[in-house]
Amino acid sequence: MRLVDNADNIHKTYGDKSMWKKLRIFVLLIILATVIQQTFLDKADLEWKHDLYVAVYPINADGSSEVASYIKTLTRDDFEPLVEYYAEEGARYNVGLRHPIEVQLGVAVDEVPPAPPNGGSIMSTMLWSLKFRAFAWSNSPKVLVKPDIRLYLLYHNPATSPRLSHSTALNKGRIGRVNLFGDQNYANQNLVILGHELLHTLTATDKYDLETNLPAYPDGFAEPDKSPRYPQDFAELMAGRVPMSETKAEIPKSLSQTLIGAKTAKEIGWLK
Repeated sequence: MRLVDNADNIHKTYGDKSMWKKLRIFVLLIILATVIQQTFLDKADLEWKHDLYVAVYPINADGSSEVASYIKTLTRDDFEPLVEYYAEEGARYNVGLRHPIEVQLGVAVDEVPPAPPNGGSIMSTMLWSLKFRAFAWSNSPKVLVKPDIRLYLLYHNPATSPRLSHSTALNKGRIGRVNLFGDQNYANQNLVILGHELLHTLTATDKYDLETNLPAYPDGFAEPDKSPRYPQDFAELMAGRVPMSETKAEIPKSLSQTLIGAKTAKEIGWLK
């Protein structure tokens, strides 16, 4: 009897292991299929056969009453200059869409998305990426049109947070964590930061020196062929600053002082 019981237990153990193995393979296949599908959809987005819809979700990052009051004043019209900016820049590259980017203002989100690791390892960065995507999955209030891109706008009180931390955006999942000032006086500057991070979700890369923050020549210059080279009149959006000399660059006051350069246009599919 004991031998029979042991045989049954062994059979059950191997049966359980086999079941879990099959379950793991099934889950991995689902993940692989999802990745393949997302890769296909991401590539299709950059063919620009249709407008891309962006949902922006305000967040009171420091919990202040000043920022809470500012968020209550936000309307869809506050983001219209960004929509028009992409329309004008898209027309320069003959994109063929009246409004390549449409922005929808979602309701405020109470939770703050996880911050990226500061100088972390590849593994910690990958873990953060998964956490951020999980956050976006559970914190995406419905908007009128299902969004292609989701940006979480972390508003800070400039009186207590005069310097903003770096914003971060992922092209995998098309999500972004954008640090902004919760003050009307910074509205135009906020749109420059927002426009920069939005392009990151579409695979655009930074075009400035990470050590000096100076625009990298030639890709970080809006008009690389201008003579004399300095001062430039515009900032390349993904460089973030207007080059004034070899050692000096200024933050643009608004989107009207920026352009999307040829390298960035290629990266996002506007230029073949």
